[in-house]
Amino acid sequence: MAFNNSAYNTNWGAAKRFRLILREAGSVRDMGGGEDGQSIAVGIVDSIFMQALETGTSDIHLQPERDQLRIRYRQDGQLNDNGELPAEQAQNVLARLKLAAGMRIDENREPQDGRIDMEYNGRRLSARASCIPCLNGEKFVMRLLDPQAMKVDLTRLGMPEDVLKKWLKAVQVPYGLILVTGPTGSGKTSTLYASLHQLDAKKRNIVTVEDPIEYEYEKNIAQVQVTEKMGFPKVMRTFLRQDPDVMMVGEMRDPESLAIGIQAGLTGHLVMSTIHTNNAIETIGRMVDMDAEPYLVAGVLVAVLAQRLVRLNCSKCREPYTPTEDEIATLKLTPQDLELGKFAKGKGCAECRGTGYKGRIGVFELILGTPEFRTAVSQNADFATMMEMAKKQGYRTMMEDGKAKCMAGWTTPDEVIKAVYTQALD
Repeated sequence: MAFNNSAYNTNWGAAKRFRLILREAGSVRDMGGGEDGQSIAVGIVDSIFMQALETGTSDIHLQPERDQLRIRYRQDGQLNDNGELPAEQAQNVLARLKLAAGMRIDENREPQDGRIDMEYNGRRLSARASCIPCLNGEKFVMRLLDPQAMKVDLTRLGMPEDVLKKWLKAVQVPYGLILVTGPTGSGKTSTLYASLHQLDAKKRNIVTVEDPIEYEYEKNIAQVQVTEKMGFPKVMRTFLRQDPDVMMVGEMRDPESLAIGIQAGLTGHLVMSTIHTNNAIETIGRMVDMDAEPYLVAGVLVAVLAQRLVRLNCSKCREPYTPTEDEIATLKLTPQDLELGKFAKGKGCAECRGTGYKGRIGVFELILGTPEFRTAVSQNADFATMMEMAKKQGYRTMMEDGKAKCMAGWTTPDEVIKAVYTQALD
């Protein structure tokens, strides 16, 4: 299967719709087309980006193999093959991408990172680029960043109504610590960005420290990119001297960042961040493992939201579906659930590229820092006790939220089980 690059010989129409942009010494200019050998590469690169942007791709993978360069797109969380390029074209394509990303073309022994700016149909977009040497050449991966995606409405993320109501109340508190937890690619950053949009940036000093800055706010929010010289702790300490009301920290990676975040939350600032744990309750133990004192965690905790992403059934080809015995057992579906549930599954069509799924939605679980829950945290209570306290405030697991979304026909039991399988093993 060769890459669908019919545009790369006559690319003039594409050039009007798509162009790469170079930023140099404060000025912005179009990236040129190059000489004969490069002109084909120009068309291929443009086609790769345009196909990705038209199909809702989040990541582009260019993977070198022995005699070709394989192109793969991540769509709705799944990697799909999108053809390959012969080795003689691959070299020029990689050279153009490196130039666009501000990388050194002659460096092929060390990993490199960069950012590619582009315009498509009048929209400004960018891509975070990473290049690493491997056995058959260099692997090049790009994460597409669309400013429009940042403007996602919190009400459209898929939170159950009661969870959304509690979360909206939590993000409006004047001070404390709010955490969003989940693995890489579970939509944590999107939730934080959507939550920041709920705050009044005109009357509150909102600052963010991120690695990387995925999306750029239009006004009133100061964003800082983490570098080797300016790590999370250093930027956070500096921010605290700049009279912040709200501080969004990309990730609590180390004990030092967490300690500063907790102190900031205790001294009158609202701190919002992400952390990597399996579920909301495990977040407490993770913070204690990172040298946080239980009584300080109890004093600062406002809310912990855990989430995963599941694929939505394609609206064009979905049809009624009966769960398998394994799915019934794993989701703990009762005979009444099976009778009342509107289970569905996409059979695959052109609209969803034959997958049966189109788009994604979150499954969530939320814990609030209620007095009872804070007491359990301060006493370093075990998991079962904290679970009991959480259930008293109406806590439901991600598995239960996923089960409800299956019964409504939004997604399939298989998707939910794959997303939250660690809880399925309990």
